[in-house]
Formats: sequence, structure tokens, C-alpha cells
Amino acid sequence: MAVIKKFRIKSFKKKDSLLELQNVSKSFGERKILDNVSIKINRGEILGLLGPNGAGKSTIFNLITGLLKPDFGKIIFGDKDATEYPIYIRTREFKIGYVPQYGGFFSDLTTYENLKAIAEILIKDPREQNSKIEYLISKFELDYIRNIKASFLSGGQKKKLVIAIALLGDPKILLLDECFAALDVLTIQMLQKIIVNLQTEERIGIIICDHQARDLLTCVDVAMILSNCKIIAQGTPKELVNNPEARNAYFGEAFKIN
Repeated sequence: MAVIKKFRIKSFKKKDSLLELQNVSKSFGERKILDNVSIKINRGEILGLLGPNGAGKSTIFNLITGLLKPDFGKIIFGDKDATEYPIYIRTREFKIGYVPQYGGFFSDLTTYENLKAIAEILIKDPREQNSKIEYLISKFELDYIRNIKASFLSGGQKKKLVIAIALLGDPKILLLDECFAALDVLTIQMLQKIIVNLQTEERIGIIICDHQARDLLTCVDVAMILSNCKIIAQGTPKELVNNPEARNAYFGEAFKIN
């Protein structure tokens, strides 16, 4: 496996908290999804969420964006309690970027038109719109597909486009939902490098949720295992893989990351 991440942030000299879920619980009817879960992410940190289907990973993303409200607990951005804030205020005030597993673009628009459509909503000055669009087209090497409709792009090209769209609003927090799913090895490595570069160049706090455990652990600083409504293990990738509870609940005994 290629070494994508050459360093990992194990601790911060100065804590700069972007987001914190404090003792959050969520149920759907009689089915409990999250039970007293707490998560914190700092500026410039990459956090991975792992767990079996139904463990609550997507629910956490929906709680962060405001699509869902917790039954108990708080959602804190910086030093503000945003538990009751709607989606549009969270996105605007706390700068959240979201890359969904599927979609996230207009199929009948070209790469450039997709970026232009969102830029016109997020950026008032037309000159700044064009400058930001051209910067992202260059950054993600999209120039050769700028006039191709999104429906004709490859899986990797679509994913780069959606990440570029998510960055139009200069997010402080970027949520990546199943970003490695159904992609070939080289495309996954390309996305891993993009993610790590966003950390080093932009100091964005990034949360990745994915079932591709090896691919996720290659590019995160810390990761958590969700199982039975709770976080059962957390730590650096090496610590997590060697954690008996994580191996029993998720990885299995044969799992290795290198």
C-alpha cells in the first residue's frame, strides 16, 4: 500500500476546536442509533469514522449539518451551541462543506457550469466567482473536462468535481461521505493525496466516513469505531488496529494496514 500520509497529528500545541458533539443520542422510533456519543475535531485535523452498516456514521453527518436534531446532547461549533440552528445558518455561519456519497452535482451541466451555478449563490462579486472557479479547476486538474457534462465524467472525475464544489464556500469543516466507494485503486490514491493536501494547505478540519478501512486509515490522523450505538475504540490508525475491541467488533484478526 502506498504511503499517502507521512505524518499524523497526535496532539495540538494550541487547541482550535471547530466542532464538538457533546453526549449526543439519537433514536428513530424505538431503534436507538447513537447513545451518548462525543466527538471533537480541531482545525487541520483529519478524523475517520468506521463501523458496520447502521452504526450511525451517516446519522452523525446529518446531525452536524442540521438535517437531524439530537434527542439529547449538543452540537457545538467553536464556542457556539448550534443544536437548534437550521441547515442554512450552519452552512453560512460555520462554513460546512459536504461531499455526499452519491450525486452532489447537476448531471446536465458541464464541469464549469456546475461550479458557476454554486459560485453565483455563495460568492457575490462576479470577479471573485471567476477567480475561485479558475483556481479550483487548476487545483483539481479539471481544465480538460471543463466543457463536458457531469453525466459523462468518470467516477473519479465526478468526485473531484464535487469536492471542488464543496470548497467554493471556503469551508472550515469538510464532510466526506463514502468518498472511496466504487473507485479504482489509482483514483483512491489520487483522492487520498487531495485530502491530505487540503489539510496541509488549507488547514481544513476533515471528517471521512467510509467502509474502505485501509483507504481511510491511510490518510487520517485519528479514527473512531462506531458499534452498537457507541464509540467503542478511537486513536491513531496503528492504535486502532491493535485495539482488541476494534478487532473483535469491526476489523477481524486478519486485518492489517501495511
